Amino acid sequence: MQRRQFIKASLGGSALGLAESTARAKGEARPRSADAGKLAGLSLEQLRELYRGYLFDDFLPFMDKHVIDHQYGGFMCNTDRNGVNVTTTKTTWFEGRGIWVYSFLYNNFGKQARHLEVARKSVEFILRQRPSGENLWPARFARDGKALDPPATVIYGDLFVAEGLTEYSRATGEEKYWEQAKELILKCQKIYDRPDYEPNIVAEYGGPKPFPFPGARIQGVAMVMLRILSQMLQRRADSELEKILAQSVDAILNRHYNPAFQLNNELLNHNYSRPANELSEFVYTGHSIETLWMVLAEAVRTQNRQLFHTAAERFQRHIEVAWDPVYGGVFRSLNDVDQNVWTLDKVLWEQEEVLIGTLCMVENAGSPWAREMFGKMFAYVREKFPLQRYGYPLWIVQGDRKVTYENKPPQGPPFPEEQRVENYHHPRHLMLNLLSLERMIHRGVAPGLFAERA
Repeated sequence: MQRRQFIKASLGGSALGLAESTARAKGEARPRSADAGKLAGLSLEQLRELYRGYLFDDFLPFMDKHVIDHQYGGFMCNTDRNGVNVTTTKTTWFEGRGIWVYSFLYNNFGKQARHLEVARKSVEFILRQRPSGENLWPARFARDGKALDPPATVIYGDLFVAEGLTEYSRATGEEKYWEQAKELILKCQKIYDRPDYEPNIVAEYGGPKPFPFPGARIQGVAMVMLRILSQMLQRRADSELEKILAQSVDAILNRHYNPAFQLNNELLNHNYSRPANELSEFVYTGHSIETLWMVLAEAVRTQNRQLFHTAAERFQRHIEVAWDPVYGGVFRSLNDVDQNVWTLDKVLWEQEEVLIGTLCMVENAGSPWAREMFGKMFAYVREKFPLQRYGYPLWIVQGDRKVTYENKPPQGPPFPEEQRVENYHHPRHLMLNLLSLERMIHRGVAPGLFAERA
C-alpha cells in the first residue's frame, strides 16, 4: 500500500477512535470505578508529588547551583550533567525563555523573591543589549554581555524575549515590560512578512535536503506567536495583537493543514500556498504536536468549544502518526510523507508536549483517549529520560531511537544536546502540568469545561 493511501486509511481508524472516545465520554465526566480518577496508574495527588519532585528537588537546585549566573545575570545553559560549564556563553533564546520560566515560577508557585530576582537579573542583562531600529538581538553573548555575533536573521530570539517580558510584567506589575513585548512582536511580524525572510530555513530542521527557500511561512513562527499573544491578551485586550493571533490560528488550522494526509506541513510559500517541491511532503511532527496543545490552551482561554475539539482531533492524529510502535515515544520529523522517511532520534521536548496536551484534554474534556495516551507517554518518559537512576540530576535531552544512555556526556565542540541544560520546555511541562493537576484535584469530580454532558 502506498504511504498516502495508508495514511488516509489510518485516519479513518483514528477518526473512528476519536468518535468512540467522544461517545464514551458522554455522561461519564464523573469517575465510575476505583481507577477512573487515576492517571498513569497513580492518584492525582501521587502524580502531583512526582511532578513537584522533578521540579523543586531536581531541576531548580541544579539550575541555581550550576546554570544561573548570579554575578552577571542570565543563564549559562551550555552545562553538562556534572554541572561543568562547558562554556559561559549565553544566548538570546535561552535568556528570553529563562525570564519566562522564573517569572512564571514566581507568579504561580509561591511568589518566592529569589525566583523573581533570577528573572530580574536576566531582564537587565538582555535589555542592556537591546538592538536599535529593526535589528534583532544577536544570537550569543559572552558571560559579561558582550555580543559574540552580528544581529540575528531569525526572529525567534526576540520573540522569546517578548514572552519573557510579558510574564515578567505580570510578576512586577510594571506595564512598561508588556509594552516592550508588544514592540518586539510588531517588529518581528514586520520582518517575518518580508518576501526574503530567512532563506536558509530548510537547513535548520536537519531533515529534508536543504535548499534556499526565502520568505517561507513557518508553522514554528505561528506557534510561538500564538503562545505569546495568548498570554499577552490574557492581561489586556489589544486590537493589533488580536489580529496577529487570529492570523496565527488561521495559519495553523487552515493554511499549514494539508487535507491530502490530514497533517500540518511545516513550511509553505510566502503567499501560504503549498510548495511544488519536496517540502509539500515535510511534516515536522514535533512542532505540530506542540502547536496543537497551544491551540487547545487558547480554546480554553477563549472558551471556544469548536476550536478545542478541532485541535484535539488533530493533536491526536499527529501523535498517532508520530508514535514509534516498536520502541515507544514520538518521532519529531516526518521528512517525506509518501516515502515514510523519518528522523529517528527522540527528543525530550516533544514527548513533554504530548504530556501537556493530553493532560489538557483530560482536564477540560475528560477524553478517554487522552487519559490512555498520557499514561502511556508518562510511563515511557519516566523509564527513558530521567538521569537519577544513573546517579545524575536532570533528564536526557536528546537520544537515539531507543534513548540509549551514554555513560559519559559527549565532549565538544561542536557541543551536542547533552551539554545543554533544557531551561524551557522541561520546566514548562512540569509547571503547566502541576497547575493542571492542582485544578483537577481542587475540582474533584466536577466535569471539565468541554466535557460532554448528559
